[in-house]
Amino acid sequence: MRKEYDFSKLKELKSPYARKKKAVGINLSPEVVDYFKRLAEETGLPYQKLIDLYLLDCARRRKRLTMKWVA
Repeated sequence: MRKEYDFSKLKELKSPYARKKKAVGINLSPEVVDYFKRLAEETGLPYQKLIDLYLLDCARRRKRLTMKWVA
């Protein structure tokens, strides 16, 4: 192993992972967070990743939320 290396001739490469995700702040009910945390324990994946995967699936399938409001 050399004591010194010359990095002056290296070309800059952009990270292929840069800007793949967007940080957002979101308020979730404790029930939702607890649900995904339980799933995280079962699957071994972080609960934030599970939420992201679920929402990504909804977006790709163009799922629409159906709600009926009762007066």
